[in-house]
Amino acid sequence: MPGTVIVGTQWGDEGKGRFTDYFAKESTLVVRYQGGHNAGHTIVVEGEVFALQLVPSGVLYPSVTPIIGNGVVVDPAVLIAELDMLEGKGVNTSKLVVSGNAHLIMPYHQELDRVTERYLGKNKLGTTKRGIGPAYADKALRVGLRVQDLLDPKIFREKLDLALREKNGVLAKVYNRLPLDGDEIAKQYLAMVPRLEPMIADTVHMVHDALDAGQQVLFEGAQATYLDLDHGTYPFVTSSNPIAGGVCTGAGVGPRAIDRVVGVSKAYTTRVGAGPFPTELFKGDEVGELLVDRGHEFGTNTGRRRRPGWLDGVMLRHAVRLNSCSEIAITKLDVMAPLAELKVCVAYEGDDGTRYDHVPYHQSILHKVRPIYETLPGWQSEITDAEHLEDLPAAARDYVRFVEQLAGVPVTFVSVGPGREQTVVLPQAA
Repeated sequence: MPGTVIVGTQWGDEGKGRFTDYFAKESTLVVRYQGGHNAGHTIVVEGEVFALQLVPSGVLYPSVTPIIGNGVVVDPAVLIAELDMLEGKGVNTSKLVVSGNAHLIMPYHQELDRVTERYLGKNKLGTTKRGIGPAYADKALRVGLRVQDLLDPKIFREKLDLALREKNGVLAKVYNRLPLDGDEIAKQYLAMVPRLEPMIADTVHMVHDALDAGQQVLFEGAQATYLDLDHGTYPFVTSSNPIAGGVCTGAGVGPRAIDRVVGVSKAYTTRVGAGPFPTELFKGDEVGELLVDRGHEFGTNTGRRRRPGWLDGVMLRHAVRLNSCSEIAITKLDVMAPLAELKVCVAYEGDDGTRYDHVPYHQSILHKVRPIYETLPGWQSEITDAEHLEDLPAAARDYVRFVEQLAGVPVTFVSVGPGREQTVVLPQAA
């Protein structure tokens, strides 16, 4: 079955978009399988920047049908604004399809997200306050509204009134907030139906038809392995399953539909928001500031500064196992060009001196581990013009091979700059 998954192996922001873009040109469908507009993919095409939030990266290819799968939570106003942005840049979005089973983000989800984060104070999770978590919570509670509900105003209003009965009670009695107006919400959402209705379809059926016909189907997720609700650094995680296994529920396919899983890793590590980060280089650290400045490490959607750190090989090995990665793609190798030496975490040391070659499952241990580093020489020259592996300095090639050994699977792609064309394809990638 010709299904390929692109998955982040760290805390997101690995540059998955560029490899989604790379594989998309050979694909018939590009399917987003989880997350909402709390994450984005940035793609640079001939110097023009496309910051995508909900629309799959394949939209930039006229031959591709981009699909928003059932596992995604959709803010319809954000989706329409993104489509308008793309149309304004000359991109044809008419082929976009949205699953009728995808859940809607409602205004009360966003309000609850904001007040809950404030209520948590210093223990806040660092959410984007865009209603993602509350929308997924309602999905699990079976009180969520779905995209298909927009097509029946009576059903939509009945479900909305039922939800507001509980949500307004919580907002008023727990958080001392004014209740939300059901008439206003219904008017706002139903007004978008004429724009949205032509896009709504049975995406599971479309995906299986393409797979059965032997067509290439690319599955793209948002966030990454260590933001996974089940396997990430809980509770500092997202509210869905970005790992490759999430494709099965979020797009409606079985495991045997997938024959290639590309794990994307930065040449170093970053994360946004709170949570443990064993290899973190704290604010003010000279190397950390260099990584932030040269890597433009600020969130695609939020603008928040990312926390930088050295590459964590322990996390990478575990991510390869969790996702059954067939290969690794390394991004932003060019960012590290000025450094005289590079460090890579190969293991952790606990408070009691215990060495961990895997990610400890107990959060109290993970929060306190110290990284055990191996130091490699840097190459101290720019590599943005490299087109082939042999164009890279010997030290850069050695770094790539070291990462490959740590991961236990081949490195097949290396990005050496932000542009679509600045990708070195290694021989085994074919």
